[in-house]
Amino acid sequence: MSDSSRRAFLQWAAGFGAAPLLGRPQDGQKQEPTKPVPIETRVLGKTGLEVRLLGFGGSEIGSQGTDQAVVDRLLNSALDAGLNVLDTAECYHDSEEQIARAVKHRRKDYFLFTKCGHWLPGDRRGADWTKPVLLASIDRSLKRLQTEAVDLVQLHMAPLSELEKGDCIEALEEAKKAGKTRFIGYSGDGEAAKFALASDRFDTLQTSVSVFDQEAIDTTLPMAKAKNVGVITKRTIGNAVWRYDERPKNGYHVEYWRRLQELRYDFAAGDNRNDPGPEGTAGIALRFVASLPAVAVMLVGTTKPERWRQNARLLAAGPLPEDRMQAIRARWREVAKPNWTGQG
Repeated sequence: MSDSSRRAFLQWAAGFGAAPLLGRPQDGQKQEPTKPVPIETRVLGKTGLEVRLLGFGGSEIGSQGTDQAVVDRLLNSALDAGLNVLDTAECYHDSEEQIARAVKHRRKDYFLFTKCGHWLPGDRRGADWTKPVLLASIDRSLKRLQTEAVDLVQLHMAPLSELEKGDCIEALEEAKKAGKTRFIGYSGDGEAAKFALASDRFDTLQTSVSVFDQEAIDTTLPMAKAKNVGVITKRTIGNAVWRYDERPKNGYHVEYWRRLQELRYDFAAGDNRNDPGPEGTAGIALRFVASLPAVAVMLVGTTKPERWRQNARLLAAGPLPEDRMQAIRARWREVAKPNWTGQG
């Protein structure tokens, strides 16, 4: 976001009674406490957890090697403003440890989610779905998170073939029985996500949903709603690929950027891309997912301490009007290719 756009956003946000951002007080002035931002609370399916609609995804702070002092400011200011869901994973580099260092003293203020499946003994990265390794991974996560139990452990993109074997699901059920997690979930997309829901063994589903990734809206979201499985969305703003005039160098962003070139949404073009208000691209993208009744938590990752509050204020504008929702859905149906499946 440009400096002029940032100033415009702050001017717009002032209408919501924005508190000063956390940081070093200037000119010897005392730092005022962060004020809560009004944000909707939803129930995470059969878990019964009352969660804020906007959650924090921990991938970026780990992958970008974010300084611990920045993570401290980011998470504490977001918790002060109303955040109550922190989601991470064993493979998000040091994310688990950074979260613990930042907010372990506030453990009662948030629900803590993590994932397993991409850690190998010896602290190596790689997929392993055997029960002993998954249980060891969960123990490792608890140690790194400095907590006796998490609220949710999720299988992290376990392939359909492993779900069908059942050992990986049994590992999570064993961890739940041992009191290491309150609930268990599946994080993934496509046929594997359908199988996970059909098994009736999971409390939650974390899956990719955005204006650039709508497959789940027609497939797994209706299944989850019917079974009262709590839905958590990942890649909720599609990596904000509208920022790029040319193909991104980050390969993780490329697929959504390609889709955008064909979808050609009017709200993701021209000056809309830098509009910091609820009718700008970011605002429309967030409000689109928030308008889906099956969704309980939308995860958005960031390394910027002010971003959670900004995104929360965008949601304050409320759900998208029905005609706008239908236009976005119609454009997807018109343009989407059969291989535009959910992206992990």
